[in-house]
Parts: sequence; structure tokens; C-alpha cells
Amino acid sequence: MADVREKLGTITGANIEIGQPISHRIDAMLSGTKANIAIKLFGDDLNKMFSLGNQIKEAIGNIPGIADLNVEQQIERPQLKITPKREMLAKYGITLPEFSEYINVALAGEVISQVYEQGKSFDLIVKVKNNFRDEAEKIRNLMVDTQDGKKVPLSYIADVASSMGPNTINRENVKRKIVISANVADRDLRSVVNDIQKQVDEQIKLPEGYHIEYGGQFESEQAASRTLALTSFMSIVVIFLLLYHEFRSVKESAVILINLPLALIGGVFALLITTGEISIPAIIGFISLFGIATRNGMLLISHYNHLQQVEGLGVYESVIRGSLDRLNPIVMTALSSALALIPLALSGSLPGNEIQSPMAKVILGGLLTSTFLNGFIIPIVYLMMNGKRK
Repeated sequence: MADVREKLGTITGANIEIGQPISHRIDAMLSGTKANIAIKLFGDDLNKMFSLGNQIKEAIGNIPGIADLNVEQQIERPQLKITPKREMLAKYGITLPEFSEYINVALAGEVISQVYEQGKSFDLIVKVKNNFRDEAEKIRNLMVDTQDGKKVPLSYIADVASSMGPNTINRENVKRKIVISANVADRDLRSVVNDIQKQVDEQIKLPEGYHIEYGGQFESEQAASRTLALTSFMSIVVIFLLLYHEFRSVKESAVILINLPLALIGGVFALLITTGEISIPAIIGFISLFGIATRNGMLLISHYNHLQQVEGLGVYESVIRGSLDRLNPIVMTALSSALALIPLALSGSLPGNEIQSPMAKVILGGLLTSTFLNGFIIPIVYLMMNGKRK
């Protein structure tokens, strides 16, 4: 990708955006532009907006991780601007709606009927002949009917001027906007957006009536992160309620939940030594760990209780024997899961594994730490909480 950007970047006057069709569609739906980040500049004067847009581009161009940085292109095209002279319209008794209707009919045409020929229908359009409207001077000399039945040239009641103007004017919520777009490479999206906001706030002074909004993937990522955070909290609550329903003990349910931070340690460490960034797939991996991590604790606690209630062992003896009895099943289950996840975790650079790889890395790291620490922490905490029980 870097080589492609480098070679295409030498083309003078070209805006280069590199991505995939599906990601382009998603970006376009999120922000209206086919890029990861969209800096939307709102204002009234297009020329001033494009000047500010180029200033923003220069201010953020050196931020690490930014790629395909572009200011929305505008191509100027010839325009004919007709501005009514209100005082002259009033003098000749012509209202603005009448003036607008005349201009539309004369230059654009109006369908007044349909003509049928050989079984087909054709629109009958009334408008000025082409040879009377192909030049600005000819349009100025078009005759307009006044209220008293006289005719006056269009130049008497309106200013007609040729000029150059933008081919399109984009708006959002009725306000004019231009977009400075960028993609992100070799860095996480959130930190790049933070750096962009910092640079823009420090270096760009916006005139009154102009403001900036940030859009793109990071908006949906923030919303998804909030949703997943709520989901994570709810999953912990549900897991605790299920554990309490099974063991009928708040203490034992709490002991099993200790596995959650043990799993999080490994997941966070796995991210730090690999990508170094928290993404939506990684958060999903953490949520998946909640169920996997509690399983080991349930195996131990339920076996401790069985040894005490059925075989009559004491707390200390049940912990020693129960831990040894459940060591092989716990390790074998963790190893089988880990071996299945290793190929996914190591294939993050391959196309199609962008989602699976971060999730697999988190689960793999969490499995290793929760399995290893589970054999020490759970028995110790269980003994501390139940040591006085005979």
C-alpha cells in the first residue's frame, strides 16, 4: 500500500485515495466521503472555506499515520448570473415570482402539453430559440412583458453577467460545507483524530460563522465502544446472577469472578506487544473472555464443594485435592482453544483477517494468564474466605 501511494503521489494535481470497495461504501455512508476521517468545514464563503481547508491540510499533513490527505476538489465552470433589479421591477410592475417564471421558461423551458405521433408521446416545450440565448448579450436583449403591456429588454430589469463558479455546492443541514478527507495507515484511528483536533485547535483560527465537525469511522467506533462498554457491564452482571443461582453464595460467586481481571491482564498484554491499539474486534475478544475465564473458576469451586459435601473433606484438603483433580482438564481445554486461535492471531496481515486477528490475540493472551494464575489465585482466595469453616 505504501508503494502504491508513493508512486501515485507523483501525479500532479491528482487526489489519491486507496482502500477497498466495501470500506469505501461504509465510509461514504458514515461521513459522505470515501475516507476514514472526514473534517467537515462549514461556512458561507466558498473561497474562504477552500483557503481554510488548505490551511488545515498543511497543519495536519505531518501527523504520523495520516495517508491520502485531500481537500475536496471543486472544478470551476462557466455560469450565467442573472440578478434582478428590484427597483426596476417595481417600476414596471413585475413581481419576483413573475420574473423568476419568465427566466425559467425562457432559458430552461416549460412543458405545456404533449404531442402524440405514431403511438409515442413527446413533450411540447416552450422556450426561447437557441440562437437567442447562446450568448450573454443576446440574453440581455430578450424582451419582457410589463404590467401595462409594454416590452422592455431584460437588461433594464436585471444584471446579466458571465462568470466562473463551482460545479457543485455541498450542504449539510442547509449549511455549505467542504470536506478535508484522510485515511489512516499503521496507526490507530482514535489517536490520529486526537492529534488532528489538537493541531487544528492550535494552528487554525476560524472566522465568525465558520466551524468544524469531525466525521468518519471514528464516530461509529465511539458509538460502538459505548455500546460494548454497556454490554460488558451487563454481561458481568448476568454472569454474577447465574453464578449466584448455581452456588447460592455471594462469596463463591465473587471468587469465580476474580478470573475476569486475570484474563484481562493477558488480553491487554497481548495487545501491547502486538498492535498496541484497542479496536472493536479487541473489545469483542475481551467480552468473549468473560465467559471463558469464569468456566475455570466454576470447575474448581464446584469440585471443592463436592469434595466437602459428598466426601467430607475439610476446606484445606478439598482445595489441594480439587485443584490437582481439575488441573489436567483445565489445562487441556485451554491448550486446545489456544492452539486453534494461534493461526488466527498470527495471520493479521492477511486479507480478510483484520477482524479475527485482534480478537484471537486478546482471547489467546487472556487464556494463558487466566489459566496460569487460576491455579494459584482462586485456591488462595477461597482458603482466605473459607478458612474458618471446618
